[in-house]
Amino acid sequence: MASIFWTTPGALARGKTEHLDIEKASGGTVAFAVEVARSEQEKAKGLMFRTKLGDGEGMLFPYGRSMEITMWMRNTYIPLDMVFIKSDGTIHRIAARTEPLSEDVIASQGQVSAVLEIAGGMAERHGIKPGDKVRHPIFGTAK
Repeated sequence: MASIFWTTPGALARGKTEHLDIEKASGGTVAFAVEVARSEQEKAKGLMFRTKLGDGEGMLFPYGRSMEITMWMRNTYIPLDMVFIKSDGTIHRIAARTEPLSEDVIASQGQVSAVLEIAGGMAERHGIKPGDKVRHPIFGTAK
C-alpha cells in the first residue's frame, strides 16, 4: 500500500528569489538567494511545510518600520536561524537552530524591521554575527 503525504496545497512551492548579501564585520561576504514575504499571507505561511532549505537559501520578512518582532515555528519542519535585522541593515540578534514545530515565541529583543530565516546552524558555520551588515534594497544597502 502506498503512503500519502498530506500538506497544504502549494505549501512547498517556492517563490521568486532575490539576491541578499551579508557583509561580515570580520571580513568576507555570504550570499543568499531569498524569497521575500511581502504580504501578510506570505508572512503567515513563511517556510511552513518545507522539508529542506539549502545553505544559500532563505526567506526575508520585511516589516517596513522598526518594532519588536516575534516569530514561531508552527508547521515548520526544519530548524532555522532567525536573523533579526535593524532598519539600517545591521544584524541585531540571531536566534540559532530554532526548534521545529514549536509554538514558543521567538522575539527580536529590540527594535528591528526585518527577519531573515536561513538553514539552522548556517550563521555559526559562516561566522555571521550581530553587527554584520545585510545588503538588500529594503534596507537601502544594496550594492
